Amino acid sequence: MAISARNNIDGIVKNIELGEVASTVKIETSGSSVLTSMITKEAVEELNLKEGDKVEAVIKATEILILKE
Repeated sequence: MAISARNNIDGIVKNIELGEVASTVKIETSGSSVLTSMITKEAVEELNLKEGDKVEAVIKATEILILKE
């Protein structure tokens, strides 16, 4: 499967919070940073994700906004 995203980060699933529709997945990277991703509950189930799994976070964004008051 080809993916056009350029930012791929390896990590380990540290926490999964399942919601009715959306779920939050926290991934710890090798640099001890934590990425948080919101994906569908269905995706978590189809990927059979669980804490301790080695995963790859694929980041593709057209823009990133940062605001400060």
